[in-house]
Amino acid sequence: MPDTVSFGYEDIAPEDKTARVGEVFSSVASKYDLMNDAMSGGLHRLWKDLFVRRVKPRAGEHILDMAGGTGDIAFRMVPSGAAITVADINPEMLGVGVERAAQRGIDGLVWTEANAETLQFPDKFFDAYTIAFGIRNVTDIPAALREAHRVLKRGGRFYVLEFSTTQWPGFAQVYDAYSHHLVPRLGRLLANDADSYRYLIESIRRFPPMPEFEAMIRDAGFTQTKVEPLLGGLVAIHSGWKI
Repeated sequence: MPDTVSFGYEDIAPEDKTARVGEVFSSVASKYDLMNDAMSGGLHRLWKDLFVRRVKPRAGEHILDMAGGTGDIAFRMVPSGAAITVADINPEMLGVGVERAAQRGIDGLVWTEANAETLQFPDKFFDAYTIAFGIRNVTDIPAALREAHRVLKRGGRFYVLEFSTTQWPGFAQVYDAYSHHLVPRLGRLLANDADSYRYLIESIRRFPPMPEFEAMIRDAGFTQTKVEPLLGGLVAIHSGWKI
């Protein structure tokens, strides 16, 4: 791991990032939908629907939804009949998910506190691993990718949904202006928390470009990697297989 890692536009010691990211998500947990609506203009719901269609969960499978504390992805996979473990490093996010599941009458999900870099699950246990809008907040991304590879069975599939950098001419500048100037203001107005929203936007800018992140997935041992850009790459679905 390098001597410093990014925390938004700051470079900080790796041992500090996990705690500081934890503070951000503890702050925004109760406003999770509001946060995602602000950052995506409400489109995150459609992106998550598409993401789950790409994963194709099936009855009898064991699926790990990492950084999925509030249940957004898991709830979409429940109708498939798969056995889903929802893991998150942040207990406040998990608490929101458990409460939302109870409100919706959803049971049967396994909720567990876990660090993506050092998973407690055995080797070759899951048929699929999903992580939506979470990988960019991990301190040691290569370590998390290696752990994902470790816990997947042979033939297991790996799916990431993450913000990236749009390549559409003109749209990049429009979104950049919106995200940097309006999203923190919305955070302050609606959640009384401009700083957390500012970090979340800055973390997108520091995340590796699509080809670079795909190479990181391959370096972790995955094959048949693929990138599906949405809105020109504002968001991307990354995937790979363990063989």
